[in-house]
Amino acid sequence: QTASSAIKGAIQLGIGYTVGNLTSKPDRDVLMQDFYVVESVFLPSEGSNLTPAHHYPDFRFKTYAPLAFRYFRELFGIKPDDYLYSICSEPLIELSNPGASGSLFFVTSGDEFIIKTVQHKEAEFLQKLLPGYYMNLNQNPRTLLPKFYGLYCVQSGGINIRIVVMNNVLPRALKMHFTYDLKGSTYKRRASRKEREKSNPTFKDLDFLQDMHEGLYFDSETHSALMKTLQRDCRVLESFKIMDYSLLLGIHILNSTMKEKEGECSQTASDAKRLGGQKVLYSTAMESIQGPGKSGDSVTTETTNTMGGIPAKSHKGEKLLLFMGIIDILQSYRLMKKLEHSWKALVYDGDTVSVHRPSFYADRFLKFMNARVFKKVQALKPSPSKKRCNSITALKAASQEIVSAVSQEWKDEKHGFLAEGQSYASLDDEVLGSHRPDLVPSTPSLFEAASLATTLSSSSLNVDEHCQRDQPTLYSSSKGLPSSSTFTLGDSAIYLTSEQSTLETENDNASVLDVYL
Repeated sequence: QTASSAIKGAIQLGIGYTVGNLTSKPDRDVLMQDFYVVESVFLPSEGSNLTPAHHYPDFRFKTYAPLAFRYFRELFGIKPDDYLYSICSEPLIELSNPGASGSLFFVTSGDEFIIKTVQHKEAEFLQKLLPGYYMNLNQNPRTLLPKFYGLYCVQSGGINIRIVVMNNVLPRALKMHFTYDLKGSTYKRRASRKEREKSNPTFKDLDFLQDMHEGLYFDSETHSALMKTLQRDCRVLESFKIMDYSLLLGIHILNSTMKEKEGECSQTASDAKRLGGQKVLYSTAMESIQGPGKSGDSVTTETTNTMGGIPAKSHKGEKLLLFMGIIDILQSYRLMKKLEHSWKALVYDGDTVSVHRPSFYADRFLKFMNARVFKKVQALKPSPSKKRCNSITALKAASQEIVSAVSQEWKDEKHGFLAEGQSYASLDDEVLGSHRPDLVPSTPSLFEAASLATTLSSSSLNVDEHCQRDQPTLYSSSKGLPSSSTFTLGDSAIYLTSEQSTLETENDNASVLDVYL
């Protein structure tokens, strides 16, 4: 209810005072009690011997865990002077696109920081999260999780306005042609009519599946780095019992920048300082997944300033720059969320509802990102059909040579197996080709591969006992062959190995054909 100009002014005054005051405190290691400290200062409009006069109503400004947040800012290379200059030098810009939570969003004029109003429960939860967050950032500063730089509270006229300062995921200097908020859920995940009427609407999961039904394509190295980062971040959130977070994805189409160059000339001058250099470490999307030094040369041109975006291509072949970050992580799976899920699960299909227990939520989120959103560019391979035919023929000839003395029944079994093997080998690339061990371990192809290996290795390959009794000299015609032979079926990485041990040769009572997938 407070006028946004008064909020913006109070935020700038309060942060200016507390950060300036903090510089007088000596540097030291962060201790456990530092996470729970709350400093408070009263700023009357007429001023005092400690605070400047101002033309806003009197207010009290609280700073949560000042030393811990000072450490976080240092970790990301933010100097106190730069932090103060970014936030306090020019008026904050209010963003006109609040989320479903009704929070207010302000961005600094230099485009570095987002200031968001949060609810009491969220601020409380962030305070509890700080020790674990501190540990995680120490281990890995390259993350798509929000980078928190400060938590404050403005108290004015009996109203508490809690704010958090974070990294800005979507730079304003580049036009975002599409913006998506993705959760991996499909229940009511479509942008409302009111949202669609906005100049820069934020679309949701069902809109993405409709607009970008083929997904977004990356080179294998970038795809691997991105999925590993997402996987690691989801495990961290799961360990904190956090859920209902989203991936905010901004898509800038490079092909259309040439057409828009004329219209953007006027904006370029104001954004020059942002383009001049990145002040905050690990804050861009590219740095978040693999650190500085690597850029998407395969997609972008030398004249394009990528602003730290991740290069990708659409299914239409358009060159894209992607900006992304995980947002809304201050949702704990507490009683209200459990009740919300139970109610929705009764009325709708429980698995498609976005409010879920944290482990299920993380797995569904990762599966959606890996299967539907982010895809690896597959190198074109020559058709494996000729190779497969040749190798199958060679396999038949060699296996007939090895077991030439086996009865007709064994031959029938063998031919049946080979036909089965051939049908497995000619499976669609999606089943055998999409096995990517560097990604999420729960892809369906991995389970199919495991069950295939089990089936082939256990069921159909041992010779029947009566067959062994009928043919006591099983290896009589294969004396000249090596004890182990390997054949490859095309490109599908199935190896058939026939092994003949000395024990089996002496006793002549067993024959095993091992198959390794």
